[in-house]
Amino acid sequence: MVDAIVSTILEQLISLAAKEITQHVMLVTGVEKEVKSLTSHLQAIQAVLNDAEEKQVKDKAVRRWLGRLNYASYDIEDVLDEWITARRQLQIEGGIDDKAYFVCHQKKKNKVCFCFPVSCFGLKQVFLRHDIAVKIKEINEELHDIAAQKDMFDLVKSGNKSSERPRRVQSTSLIDEEEICGRVGERNELLSKMLCESSDQQKGLHIISIVGMGGIGKTTLAQLASNHVEVKREFHKILWACVSETFDEFRIAKAMLEALTGSTSNLDALQSLLINGDYIKWEPFYRCLKKGLHGSKILITTRNESIASMMRSTDIISIKELRLAFFGRSTEKCEKLEQIGQRIARKCKGLPLAVKTVRSLMSSKKTEEEWKRILNSDLWKVEEIEKGVLTPLRLSYNDLPSRVKRCFSYCAVFLKDYNIKKDQLITLWMAQGYLSAQQDEEMETIGEEYFGILASRSFFQEFEKSYDNRIIECKMHDMVHDFAQFVSENECFSLEINGGEELNVTNSLDKKVRHLMLIFVNRSSLTPKIPRNIEKLVHLRYLNLSGQDIVQLSETLCELYILEKLDISYCMDLEELPEGIKKLINMRHLLNDGTDTLRYMVVGIGRLTGLRTLGEFHVSGGGGVDGRKACRLESLKNLEHLQVCGIRRLGDVSDVGEAKRLELDKKKYLSYLRLEFDKKKEGEETRKNEDDQLLLEALRPPLDLKKLEIRYYRGNTVFPNWMMSLTNLRCLDLYWCRNCEQLPLLGKCLIIAFPKLKSLLIEDLLELEEWDYGITRTGNTVIDIMPRLSSFEIKWCPKLKALPDYIHQTTTLKELRILMCGLLKERYRKGKGQDWAKISHIPNIDIK
Repeated sequence: MVDAIVSTILEQLISLAAKEITQHVMLVTGVEKEVKSLTSHLQAIQAVLNDAEEKQVKDKAVRRWLGRLNYASYDIEDVLDEWITARRQLQIEGGIDDKAYFVCHQKKKNKVCFCFPVSCFGLKQVFLRHDIAVKIKEINEELHDIAAQKDMFDLVKSGNKSSERPRRVQSTSLIDEEEICGRVGERNELLSKMLCESSDQQKGLHIISIVGMGGIGKTTLAQLASNHVEVKREFHKILWACVSETFDEFRIAKAMLEALTGSTSNLDALQSLLINGDYIKWEPFYRCLKKGLHGSKILITTRNESIASMMRSTDIISIKELRLAFFGRSTEKCEKLEQIGQRIARKCKGLPLAVKTVRSLMSSKKTEEEWKRILNSDLWKVEEIEKGVLTPLRLSYNDLPSRVKRCFSYCAVFLKDYNIKKDQLITLWMAQGYLSAQQDEEMETIGEEYFGILASRSFFQEFEKSYDNRIIECKMHDMVHDFAQFVSENECFSLEINGGEELNVTNSLDKKVRHLMLIFVNRSSLTPKIPRNIEKLVHLRYLNLSGQDIVQLSETLCELYILEKLDISYCMDLEELPEGIKKLINMRHLLNDGTDTLRYMVVGIGRLTGLRTLGEFHVSGGGGVDGRKACRLESLKNLEHLQVCGIRRLGDVSDVGEAKRLELDKKKYLSYLRLEFDKKKEGEETRKNEDDQLLLEALRPPLDLKKLEIRYYRGNTVFPNWMMSLTNLRCLDLYWCRNCEQLPLLGKCLIIAFPKLKSLLIEDLLELEEWDYGITRTGNTVIDIMPRLSSFEIKWCPKLKALPDYIHQTTTLKELRILMCGLLKERYRKGKGQDWAKISHIPNIDIK
């Protein structure tokens, strides 16, 4: 992993030194010489890192050397952050732009530099950065020793894999369970055991154990439950225990209580953790469980047969070895590779995760030589790695580009079985500086690529997807999590903390921990306070204060010049943002959804030109608000890189011209737009409905928009014509458009209307009566309307009489929800409604 760190540091060093020299902002005298020295050492080390990472598995001395390099690399990253922060502080607080020229006075003894602009010879502008100079000098000395020490290990120079650009992953290639052979017999045996009744001697408890390197996973069990009626009926009686690690009585008891009381899904596994052979701790649970109802069952998966015996299993199913199936290759190629593939599969020892991991790796290997290189790898022979699944994981990990390796190892910061949100994970990678974009590339796009690579290699599993088949969440297998801890050398750590407990965790942490995630179990008892000295956290790139009782953010927060993401969503008492937010020019994501009490947006928002996400822009309207502080709607024009944007309180906009000057349609990166026509204070309606119509017409979005939400719109005619031009729209939400009597004339003068729309939500259109206007042709051409719609939900439309024919006739619709729509409910009632037959083909229907 250290090769990725070194590569990132080299890029930062060269870039920052270039700025110092070309812009004449010399914070540290002699910086050019120091950077050249650091760069030279790092490049010499980088040339042998690939060989060092291969040899560290068997050579402890190399492993120690890499650990020393790792610590030095982190020290360099820290001092670079301090350097960047100092430059930003000089530019912003000193009022100095990048072109200002500095005169430097040098003290020869310790090479300390006083810096001040020629145009402003004042004491307030004098900067003394002795600390940065000393740190760089010390690190240089340490790195000199590390570079010299590398010659002791006979390391071979290789190409710079760190600079390799990973293959672009267009779509994640996930493992199909049908491609892995050798489980049909076990599935059938498990099915019969789950359905059979316990004998008289076994009343009250039936323990089934699956023994053999991981057995059958949760996905397979869920499929069994859904595909067989009898199993589905019996499944609620089954507790599933995965026997692998340290026994935690409290966690087990909690999980059992949740499973038995129905507070979690019946298909969720009870992930009980037991230490091998710990009979004493198991016995109390056994005594309680054996008194259960007749027919109750416990399903255990374990790799150790002695565990199955210790837990008094009534049935034991032994798992045989799996075989690796070939995928996407010609018959001729399969014949050449089959024998090698069988030998590799045997090395996986039947463990499903190992087979999936190696299969994912081998799918990227095209030649016989590449397959033989994997088969003959020395890693299979290493004793401590041979145990379990670490060898296949290590082989797949070693094959990753360096930057992707670092992204994977960081995942150890999550708890086991944690639901990892993909977008949050990519943001965390960005915050750590792991994603390096080239020229106009977006870091978010690079993050998607890296996630796709890891998913295709089976480092993630249990994917939850959106309506358009995009991955939203995933998990890591416990053994993959163990491997992430192994390669990160326990630098990443997570702790669950009760909200009522005093936060004092430093004593319990390993000194190696550099990334810490605190998960508060009981947030309701928290009384959060932002640290007074928060500006000292100069390395902070991501700050999450969501859902906290904060009225006002401290101005000191605006001294976090490297901050890239600030999450203050659902801070329900927040009244205003700090005026100094304009200093955070590195900010890319400001998440402030649900900040209803925010009085206005401060003027400085318009200077955050790097923003990709702005959860909510609150229109001030000018009533009682200091005009010097409040930002006008048209200030959003400067935010050219916006991808996600919500605009609230459009009901307070008095000048439609302001919306036109915004030129929303020119924001070529905008993909998600939310327009809310609410007001700051609800009172007498002085605004005309026509005003909303004119305003919405002026807020024409770019043609490539993918998601559009319109809320509280008061126009009493149809929606603007530009809606018909959004041919890339995938999701449309219309909420509380209370005066709207008709929906847009979908299909007018078009051949395909909304060709890519997959999700449609219509809510609280109280006056809507008609939808289907009978327009299915234009001349002799049949119009295709919403041909990809897969999810449709309609709520609180009490006057709507029927759904249009193209909804009835669609073959792509997978989910239909009709809630609180009296006329529709009666019309489409299952088996009794006059039009039930028109929608009965839809797989998932919910009518209430």
